[in-house]
Amino acid sequence: MSVLDDWVATVRAAYDLPEVDVTLILDLAREAAHNVARPAAPLTTYLLGIAVARGADPATAAARITALAHDFPAEGQPGTGDAGS
Repeated sequence: MSVLDDWVATVRAAYDLPEVDVTLILDLAREAAHNVARPAAPLTTYLLGIAVARGADPATAAARITALAHDFPAEGQPGTGDAGS
């Protein structure tokens, strides 16, 4: 096991959490960091966790958030003006 696997196992055990798709979460964090802003990575994975806790399928929610990140104006880029839609 890697340090990351050990860490995930430790946190899961501490909170009696189910298995998680580490690759899915890390891929989502990468997309947020590259397409939005670096600090968006941990916040985005946290938001994914909230969505999943509310009943969203992890893969479906991650795909939707990834699509949002791809459409989001990059840091320093002007907005599209339709953020409310």
